[in-house]
Amino acid sequence: MADHGTPHFHNQPGVAHVRIGAKEFMCIGALPPGDHPHIFIDMGDADDVVCPYCSTHYIYDPSLEHDACVPPECAFASAPTA
Repeated sequence: MADHGTPHFHNQPGVAHVRIGAKEFMCIGALPPGDHPHIFIDMGDADDVVCPYCSTHYIYDPSLEHDACVPPECAFASAPTA
């Protein structure tokens, strides 16, 4: 899905929360060019976190693959490099 070692997620659709399969990830806010600085977020022992830039509420869901999310369109894969 993603071409990153750390999964990247966004909230371009503006949903109330994004369920993700990773506790360590990057939030980019919206899709480029409207993205915010891509920040690393570590949930630690918590099962949810709010991004300090865009206020997206991320909820950890252990039933999802590491780089998967619900809604699925919130997963970000950068353009392939040549």
